[in-house]
Amino acid sequence: MMHAVRVVRVEQPWQEFLSDPSQWWDNRFIKKNPKYPDFKHKITHEGLWIEGRLKTPWVKAKVATVASGSIQSAGGFRVRDSLGNGGNVSKLCQEGRFKEALHMLELMVHENIQTPINTYACLLKECTRKKALAEGKRVHALIVQRGLDSNIFLGNTLVNMYAKCGSLLDARQVFDCMLEHNVFSWTIIISAYANLRQGEEAINLFQRMQQTGIPPNKVAFVVVLKACARIPSLEKGKQLHWDIIKSGFLSDVIVGSTLVDMYVKCGCIEDARQVFDNMHERNLVSWTAMIAGYAQHELGREALDLYQEMKEEGLQPDIVTYVVLLKACACIAALEQGKQLHLDIIKSGLQSDVFVGNALVDMYAKCGSIEDAHRMFNNMHERDVVSWNAMIAGYAQHGLGKEALDVCGQMKQEGVQPDIVTYTTLLKACASIAAFEQGKQLHSDIIESGFELDVIVGNTLVDMYAKCGRMEDACHVFNNMHERDVVSWNALIAGYAQQGLGKDAVTLFEQMQREGIKPDEVTYVSVLSACSHSGLVDKGCHLFDSMCRDHGVTPAMDHYACMVDLLGRAGCLADAHDFITKMPIQPNAVVWMTLLSAARNHDHVELGRHAFDCVVRLEPKNEAPYVLLSNIYAAAGQRDEVAKIRKEMNDAGVKIMSGVHLY
Repeated sequence: MMHAVRVVRVEQPWQEFLSDPSQWWDNRFIKKNPKYPDFKHKITHEGLWIEGRLKTPWVKAKVATVASGSIQSAGGFRVRDSLGNGGNVSKLCQEGRFKEALHMLELMVHENIQTPINTYACLLKECTRKKALAEGKRVHALIVQRGLDSNIFLGNTLVNMYAKCGSLLDARQVFDCMLEHNVFSWTIIISAYANLRQGEEAINLFQRMQQTGIPPNKVAFVVVLKACARIPSLEKGKQLHWDIIKSGFLSDVIVGSTLVDMYVKCGCIEDARQVFDNMHERNLVSWTAMIAGYAQHELGREALDLYQEMKEEGLQPDIVTYVVLLKACACIAALEQGKQLHLDIIKSGLQSDVFVGNALVDMYAKCGSIEDAHRMFNNMHERDVVSWNAMIAGYAQHGLGKEALDVCGQMKQEGVQPDIVTYTTLLKACASIAAFEQGKQLHSDIIESGFELDVIVGNTLVDMYAKCGRMEDACHVFNNMHERDVVSWNALIAGYAQQGLGKDAVTLFEQMQREGIKPDEVTYVSVLSACSHSGLVDKGCHLFDSMCRDHGVTPAMDHYACMVDLLGRAGCLADAHDFITKMPIQPNAVVWMTLLSAARNHDHVELGRHAFDCVVRLEPKNEAPYVLLSNIYAAAGQRDEVAKIRKEMNDAGVKIMSGVHLY
């Protein structure tokens, strides 16, 4: 009796299947795993196995008869019919059954079933979406097998798939083998190079497209403008601007916004503003691009003024706009405007966004309100590694190295792993407070994290050890770096300079040149400072003379100040003054203060007074020159002059910092 019940239960689904096969999925030709059913009901999802554990003798023969097409009453159920003409492949893609769709396409090609071109394109687009390079190559092979590789639509889709999957070599190979190209073909390959930061080749391809007589569309112009911005190449960007005018696309808001961005990133903020002002139509992207340009060039006031204009035109900022505005506030320490922006952000309901939160923490820290930064950080609903880095950097920038290290400890407790930015910021914090032990522990953490090979981390380690007075450790890190750049050499030279090891600094400077590393402006500041602190006057003068002559480095104000310090420390005050009078640029207050300090060290009253007058003319509210000149007069026993200096100071409304006294 039980046996009969079991047979009925087994046979009933098969009877349902045979009565209407159209209600069942046929998986026999696409399944890769025997555990997957041969047939699956489209509604109940019940599965049937021909070779199942409870199989009945007649099922296999009956299904085979159905599959061969000899029983038409079963809904015409055939293998070829189940594969269809490509519609099933597209349907499988839509249902997220990507691998089944690919396998079905392979069966269709194998069965020589004519398949629409859109079927191949559908699968290629799915490969692109999933970044499935291996599967994309399988579709490519099917296209070649069917002789469809000359189709321009499929060629373009293949180039796009390979590019988006990160295989630029394959993308270029397909592009080069195409028998014909249209504007979409060129735009896709240009975009591929631009997106992978190969701007020069993107521009070359754009020029080749023009040479073939194919006029660029606005998408092509936008893509190649972005390539110019990334290089950056102002000359080529300006040529593109002219081409856009001739092509009639200048009035397009997207093209105009991209032109603004290109000029900004090429350092031409005036040209960017001119394009912006001449735009017939401006959208939020246009305004944000211009505001971001001002913020990137640290023109915070101009960025905030433009924001007011934007609001007057009725445009509401989005997340990106608020982030760049907060950066603008940060670069000019505009705390009150930053607080007003914070209120606007709350009203807009965007405060919970992690990018906005990070920008707020950074703004408050850079505006000197570390308490507000910490409060904002603590109130964030979501925090990522950038949030922690912003808070750590805030403490480090204010010389609060211990607090920065404490935040890092909290970060680890919450399961957030430090990245390269975290470690470099923390190392700078250790350097600022000469926290050697903590820096050494960070070095161990860096090795465990696998970041020790990063050149930026290596440079910061050298700098940290040098500022902690551990030149042996600094040299050890430097010598074991797999890659060194000019910053690496500068860090170690600066370390020697800070420790008064001028000869070692000069020796390293000479070794740097022998190894083919070209010194930059920072290198010369460090090596001249080293010469100054070690009394190497002749060597310092020789290095200064060779700076422009041999290495093409134009002396800046810091270099002139170093030379005045070099001569002043050595007691060559007349030479130092003569050097200042012959400077090709107007000396700033730092240069004159350097001479005033030298006059104080060598008790030179007359020169001290002259340097004092020059500093006060440039910085009338600076108390330091009053203190130094007062010390010079006091050392010379000129008490009346000390009293006069005190009166001059009071008359000018200059206040002395707490703890500083005039003699």
